Amino acid sequence: MVDQNAALGLIDELRVAVPEEVRAAKRINAEGERIIEKAQEEAERIVARAQEQAAFLIDERGLTQAADAQSKEIIGDAHRQADEIRRGADEYAVGVLVGLEGDVVKTLTSIKKGIAMLDERRASLDGEGPDVEGADGESRWEDEAAEPTSSPR
Repeated sequence: MVDQNAALGLIDELRVAVPEEVRAAKRINAEGERIIEKAQEEAERIVARAQEQAAFLIDERGLTQAADAQSKEIIGDAHRQADEIRRGADEYAVGVLVGLEGDVVKTLTSIKKGIAMLDERRASLDGEGPDVEGADGESRWEDEAAEPTSSPR
């Protein structure tokens, strides 16, 4: 059997030792809760910062897309304006060329009339017909380039 005095002594020691162990366990438990709370706060800060960064990137992406859309619109407007300017320049050039063509035709007609008049004058002075006629009876001075087909008279 167990000695009653020895058992009571052990119980007294346990009464003294148990509260100290309970206090140590409570301290460890409190420290664990504090560490968990601190980790939870840090996790919340990390999540909040990640959300801010994500919002910034989304805004930045939106700005980039808006800038891209605006640049495409500006480029499209520039192309349309360039096409309009080209059409206007082409119309102007055609108008100038048509006017120039008219002037050239008038000048060519005047040249042909002058050649015909000189041929007639020469014929009347020589008493013969014009000697610059070709085999087909047309003046050799009437080709498109207004150059004689033989040596100058």
